[in-house]
Amino acid sequence: MSAGLWFGLLSPALVLAGVMASAWLAAVRYRNGGLADIFWTFGVGAAGVLAALWPWHEALTGRQILVAFLVSLWSLRLGTHILKRSRGAPEDARYADLRRQWGDRYAQHLFAFLQIQAVAAWPLVAGIAIAAARPGSFPDAADAVGIAIFAAGLAGGTVADRQLAACKRDPAMKGRVCDTGLWAWSRHPNYFFEWVVWCSWPAIAIGPALAFWPGALALLAPLTMYWLLVHVSGIPPLEEHMERSRGEAFRAYQRRTPAFFPRPP
Repeated sequence: MSAGLWFGLLSPALVLAGVMASAWLAAVRYRNGGLADIFWTFGVGAAGVLAALWPWHEALTGRQILVAFLVSLWSLRLGTHILKRSRGAPEDARYADLRRQWGDRYAQHLFAFLQIQAVAAWPLVAGIAIAAARPGSFPDAADAVGIAIFAAGLAGGTVADRQLAACKRDPAMKGRVCDTGLWAWSRHPNYFFEWVVWCSWPAIAIGPALAFWPGALALLAPLTMYWLLVHVSGIPPLEEHMERSRGEAFRAYQRRTPAFFPRPP
């Protein structure tokens, strides 16, 4: 592997480490661990654009520009949503729980936790890089499929976030579980559609008729995102909090609604 290729893969990792170190400083300074989610989203977006536009070829290709544009859309949409949601709100319950668990060693543990998030984001950015670097004519059928998957994920995530925000604003929903719209199909439709977005990169990377077999490595992106959302920092801590705060209402919701993959109510 050439030095240029190594540097192209490692540079985004350095960006991610730096961004999450900055997130740690902000979280400690303002006593709000939820700020880390904003830094992570914009950081992954910046690292993804860097990876997409890296000089993988002699000249910049249309596919590189497309992938960089899509990554930017994802990052701006999700990052601004989290920023607006966090403004004036108490600390995210997941981070508040960690603050209580870690006590006096909260700052040290948080730094390690956020750097682990930076490491976990590297396979995501690698998937973006592989999609952008695929050789061949542009556009082709695989690019169209990737765009369609991305658009479905972005639109679905936007709708899910707006439906949840509407539930939170409704006085009649105070203390209740949001179980209407997409939230009747899945307990975490926003997470599901976030995962769908990341399925777009292997679709672009592998190419039509599976022509670019190294593109299969881009499957690391949706596999990593699924692992993070379903088993690590997404569903488990959030549902633990919801069980405490909503009690039997949330447990009944769990019994009738799937956690991740949507199912008709």
